[in-house]
Amino acid sequence: MSQKLTVVMYHFVRELPYTRYPEIKGLLTSQFKEQLTYLKKYYTFVTVADCLSTLYNETNLSSNACLLTFDDAYIDHFVTVFPILEENRIQGCFFPPAKAILSHEVLDVNKIHFILASVHKDLDQLISEIYACLKKYRSQYQLKSNSHYYSKLAVKNRFDSAEIIFIKRLLQMELEENVRKLITDELFQKYVTKDEESFSRELYMDLDQIKCMSRNGMYIGSHGFGHHWLNKLPPAKQESEIDESLKFLGLVDAPTENWVMCYPYGAYNDSLIEILKKKGCSFAFTTKVDIANFSKENAYTLERLDTNDLPKLSYSEPNPWTKEIINNG
Repeated sequence: MSQKLTVVMYHFVRELPYTRYPEIKGLLTSQFKEQLTYLKKYYTFVTVADCLSTLYNETNLSSNACLLTFDDAYIDHFVTVFPILEENRIQGCFFPPAKAILSHEVLDVNKIHFILASVHKDLDQLISEIYACLKKYRSQYQLKSNSHYYSKLAVKNRFDSAEIIFIKRLLQMELEENVRKLITDELFQKYVTKDEESFSRELYMDLDQIKCMSRNGMYIGSHGFGHHWLNKLPPAKQESEIDESLKFLGLVDAPTENWVMCYPYGAYNDSLIEILKKKGCSFAFTTKVDIANFSKENAYTLERLDTNDLPKLSYSEPNPWTKEIINNG
């Protein structure tokens, strides 16, 4: 049995203009509230329990079913999002990267976010510094030419310019992990802070906050342990990542049977899916942009819409994604 499920993905939700880093990409609190009002007009919010019942008991989801997901355990999710969801009696699904919470480290992806936010007016200078780092490590790591990386990676997408995509892709995935980390750490210390632990404690929720949300009806699922590109890891390392993330779920009183996975970066492969099945995972979210085809066959490759794919004003007319649900309901 296949059913449609609109899964919405969120990251930062904060009053950006009044923060130290107003250039971080995220949703304003007012926009989040407006978007919830829009969603309430056209969708029916469901819970993870509803989804599990559909998979295993073959019950029906509403034709306009909607599930809200929040990645990376930002403090925004406890301070801003949680009270709003609780007030509206909506369950959110939160996916914390365990290592960032336990070790008070800043995820590499977030380091890149805050580097870019710090130097957004001088990307050419940042790229020049990255080139200098590539030169420094070229021989040791057999790196290719600057022009090779730029021509391969600098392709704008629907959210970012070609220059920003080049920086993100180079430091997130193109280079080997050790050299990526060396360069990212050097730039983070120069442009953001040398006190990574304090920055991490400000950026992410802590264990008690995550436990509080779990006790009060929010769903806490797995986002891996170290927030790696899991598709790039060998199966033994994939299994270790999942095992460590399940230990973390136990620490925050979250389900470790029939649990839910959210792939860091949306990255997965066949060996990872087999491990998830063996470990009792029921379904998993990607970052593929679409309305989810919610079925046993598609349970480990579920699609999501980004918050930017839906209107942020409560009085907006249904957009194409919403019309698809209305017309096929």
